[in-house]
Amino acid sequence: MTAAGAAFMPDLRRLFGGVTAERAALNGLSGGSILDLPAAAAPIDHVVVLMMENRSFDHFMGWLATDEQYIDDGRRRYGEGFAVDGDQQQVFPDVDGNPVETYYLPGKPGEENPYRGCDHPDPGHGWNSGRTQRDNGFLADGSGNDEFAIGYYQANDVNLYADLARRFTVFDRYHSSLLAPTYPNREYLHSAQSGGMKGNDIPVDTLGFQFPTISDRLGAAGVPVANYFVDLPTTLLWGPRMLPNMRHLELFFVDCALGTLPNVTFVDPGFTTGLRTDDHPHGDMRSSQKFVFNIVKAFVESPLWHRGALFLTYDEWGGFFDHVAPPLLPDDRASSDDQENFSQAGFRVPTLMMSPYSRRGFVDNNLYDHTSILRFLEWRFLGAPPEGPGGSGWWLTSRDRNAGNIGRSLRPDTPDPEMHFELLPQLPLDSLPCDGDLLDVGLPLGDLGVPAEVPLAAGDKHSFETHMEEGVFERMGFKAELLPLPY
Repeated sequence: MTAAGAAFMPDLRRLFGGVTAERAALNGLSGGSILDLPAAAAPIDHVVVLMMENRSFDHFMGWLATDEQYIDDGRRRYGEGFAVDGDQQQVFPDVDGNPVETYYLPGKPGEENPYRGCDHPDPGHGWNSGRTQRDNGFLADGSGNDEFAIGYYQANDVNLYADLARRFTVFDRYHSSLLAPTYPNREYLHSAQSGGMKGNDIPVDTLGFQFPTISDRLGAAGVPVANYFVDLPTTLLWGPRMLPNMRHLELFFVDCALGTLPNVTFVDPGFTTGLRTDDHPHGDMRSSQKFVFNIVKAFVESPLWHRGALFLTYDEWGGFFDHVAPPLLPDDRASSDDQENFSQAGFRVPTLMMSPYSRRGFVDNNLYDHTSILRFLEWRFLGAPPEGPGGSGWWLTSRDRNAGNIGRSLRPDTPDPEMHFELLPQLPLDSLPCDGDLLDVGLPLGDLGVPAEVPLAAGDKHSFETHMEEGVFERMGFKAELLPLPY
């Protein structure tokens, strides 16, 4: 670390093993936990997992720490130790060692579109750039960032998340599974490993990854599972064997209304074109809020909601700033060589848990990563113990075997199915795509004042889109189309 970096950054190599005593008291939950019940008696039969893209906790949710009403309500309900570990007022050294303060993105003069970041490169979020950010800060040489990466949003910009945080449960120590980009982190959500992959690569010669997924385990146990998608399903990374579980997002709304969702549902947003709804720059983050809103609305209004839970999270931090050091976690590919160490988790990402059994306005301060969601599924459906590595045969790797169970703050009884805020349908189309983003989607966009086609800028495609255009997915038996419909 440079001397300038040391002046502004904490020791980012230490392992975070616990919370302060005051905050740990919150983990002795009044009324008990759903994990106190036998798994078969748990009042959760349907689980929906929605994973978005590329945002950090402080960047998106750090405002919670200074929201006086939220903190006061939390202390009234849960005691004086209630707090959120968020910090939007930080300083990072630039490449010359000069201090640069974080800033409110929509309030910065001259930003063409602060909700897309059109004037900025996509922040660095790779294996190497992430390690640079960890060691030297988010503006250091090699971080892949300009000042966009240290901008933040406030409650009024993420109004849906503000409502959901006040109604349900937020996690302020939920980290991406790897200090790495999209594919490896999405692979950990489904498989508790990336097969040793550090980047957005697919083993084309084997038509996708061959290691087992949670879908394989659930299917073998007779538990229905599906991956609903807008343009490309994440489970396609495992090739043709996953095709029977893939369903277009239109069917998600149908299955919610009819009460026919499978027991476990993974939902993917739109990853492609200027209409993408995944929250990845340079998509409009307001459109992504509306996409999430409509997913939540459909599930909450479903007959399955009363015995359901919805987890909303992000694959990785996207290069955006966060003040909490990424921890080390148990992993089959742990190494003393940092460049080969898959135990290195990533920075924190926004994560919420919605259920009639969620505690209202609660913050879970325990340590989690994507495999903590797997751990909840393994407990509920596959015979895993509620906590700890005991038992046999239920885990995928040592990561999920040792992961904290993300369901521990769910109440065992006294459900509250009401949302306590209004749910109105929303169409996610807030601004024109950045100049150069593809918008040739075969939709009647002219009526909405949107140009039918804009040439694609070099280097600004999601890896899913690149692999689609290279014909990788078609070789796996999946015919992909650029149709990120505005749900």
